[in-house]
Amino acid sequence: MAKAKTAYVCTECGAEHSKWQGQCVECGAWNTLTEFVVQPAAKSAAAARSGYAGASGAAKVTRLATVAAEAERRSATGIGELDRVLGGGLVAGSVVLIGGDPGIGKSTLLLQMLGTLGQSLRGLYVTGEESLAQVAARGQRLGIALDGLEALAETSIERILAEAATARPEVLIVDSIQTIWTELLTAAPGSVSQVRESAARLVRFAKESGTSVFLVGHVTKEGGIAGPRVLEHMVDAVLYFEGESGSRFRVLRAFKNRFGAVNELGVFAMGDKGLREVPNPSAIFLSAHSAPTPGSAVMVTREGTRPLLVEVQALVDQSSLGNPRRVALGLEQNRLAMLLAVLHRHGGAAVYDQDVFVNVVGGIRVQETAADLPVLLAVLSSFRDRPLPDKTVAFGEIGLSGEIRPVPNGEERLKEAATHGFRRAIVPKSNAPKKSRVGDMEVVAVERLGEALAAAWEL
Repeated sequence: MAKAKTAYVCTECGAEHSKWQGQCVECGAWNTLTEFVVQPAAKSAAAARSGYAGASGAAKVTRLATVAAEAERRSATGIGELDRVLGGGLVAGSVVLIGGDPGIGKSTLLLQMLGTLGQSLRGLYVTGEESLAQVAARGQRLGIALDGLEALAETSIERILAEAATARPEVLIVDSIQTIWTELLTAAPGSVSQVRESAARLVRFAKESGTSVFLVGHVTKEGGIAGPRVLEHMVDAVLYFEGESGSRFRVLRAFKNRFGAVNELGVFAMGDKGLREVPNPSAIFLSAHSAPTPGSAVMVTREGTRPLLVEVQALVDQSSLGNPRRVALGLEQNRLAMLLAVLHRHGGAAVYDQDVFVNVVGGIRVQETAADLPVLLAVLSSFRDRPLPDKTVAFGEIGLSGEIRPVPNGEERLKEAATHGFRRAIVPKSNAPKKSRVGDMEVVAVERLGEALAAAWEL
């Protein structure tokens, strides 16, 4: 018997190497090469076409004008927050990858989605980690009507596609992709080659049959989806579940979406009956202080197409260390260090001998520069032990020369703040509306950091 040919693939970029080495020459990552078995091309192609009907023939050149005339078909899942993250609903033939920590609610959400779809769309739940009895028990616990739901306990991709070709589901859920294996390869399930080949077969099936496919992905200890990084490039959308341990709130964020906005956010609360939508997420990210508290500032961030009110808390304390600590939770730590230097140079507050801790309430991650101004207001409030005036909101980017730069969608942010009863807003001058008030809220436009600090405490 001829010896099987092996190669090594990088789990970060998917580059192949003829022999193992410590560093990938393509992306520079260390210790990411994994062995897999190379199959002859003819055998792989023939086997890839087997297992399900509807394999496409030769490709034809088509005018894009005729293709664009066909609007993408979307179907509502019945879960508003999930529809928002997906860009408006399920798209026929799309492939969505959902990742997250164990027990955060990936399987629960997808099973609830099948239950809400009901008779509108035919669904098939493929489980490779649990038995059908376990899936049925979870469905009963969540209060889902099981009459119209179909499930399959299988890990072989060939048999899964054969059953799917017979059942013809409109929605196919595979939980999880790391447990699926193909007969073409001798590697163990979960290996780079098995995950990549199984995902490629499912993507091909989705595009040819028009079935919406959801793949559940395990995550590594660093928080990324396990398997080759090329897996995220193969699918149409990548969704991540986020949430602090011990908290009942879950955030579903879109990191890639070919059919909608990137960084769109859906908020859920975990309860006895599964995940429940949170239609007003700003309420859970704002602490209910009985009186104004030093070190607290409220900002309006924007996640995807949704403005959110978020509380930023800071604690400044005398440091006993030679190098004072700079700790940022929910924000970029390097940007915090830069903002503190700007505060010293252009705000007249020296915190170089102070420990500075900054936290975004609710476990949300703020990745935009609109948080600059509220972060410095919270830091200075804690440093001086002077709370900001009640019902005050702020947003704006701060430059190294102390200027307050505008941020996108300023008008929508102001309307969101006014809706929640805020009476004063400190914003960049370029984001200020023509009128000095938005509803009952006063808008203070500033150009420099010194002006913002004076306006915050009405000096």
